[in-house]
Amino acid sequence: MNLEEYKKRAATQEDWSPGWDAIDRVFEELYPNQEPAHFGTDLHARAWLGGDQYIDGYSIYQSPNGYKHMVTYGMTDLYVNDQSFGGKWSGWGYEMTIKLAEENVEDCLWAVSMLSNLASYTYTQKKPFEPFQYVAGNGGSIHIGVDSAITALLVIDDPELTGIDSVHGRVDFLQVVGITQSELELLIEDPSNVVLLSERMKKDNPYFITDMKRTKSYI
Repeated sequence: MNLEEYKKRAATQEDWSPGWDAIDRVFEELYPNQEPAHFGTDLHARAWLGGDQYIDGYSIYQSPNGYKHMVTYGMTDLYVNDQSFGGKWSGWGYEMTIKLAEENVEDCLWAVSMLSNLASYTYTQKKPFEPFQYVAGNGGSIHIGVDSAITALLVIDDPELTGIDSVHGRVDFLQVVGITQSELELLIEDPSNVVLLSERMKKDNPYFITDMKRTKSYI
């Protein structure tokens, strides 16, 4: 698609959201014939309309491997924008995912607020996340109100998703996975330990599922 074709489609299809559609196609390939649970941010709250919400929506899929797979819509350029066409990166260049060991969609919704906070940090501080970074919390459970040994996050490339080249530029998928306080302290002491930690986690958790009931430490 060239710029002329892009503009023509935008003019004839009023509700076209090429960036959003690109994310949908990635997940449709991973989860064919599945309709995800979707949660949209209130329109008036969206940052591009003057609000404080930088993520416009979240979709939650059921993996055949036994977990819920959530993805954000908002770290990349979702809507028609001539200035974004043909860029090197779409927006920040990634959307965020998380995999949760939960049976019910409702039990995953706490992660919406967490991902929203991560997006807000990136947009307001101009600091995107990268694979093998860690996100320290305050020492308490990342699920506020629920007692858990999981107190921080590790950022990795989602092992099930391949980045794509959209009409607005490159889109990767960064997954956050919950880690314990002792695992976090290991990374703070020496960030190079991230490779060791991720390799140990992968042995019995190849999809890097966040299980808020986990007590086992991988250090």
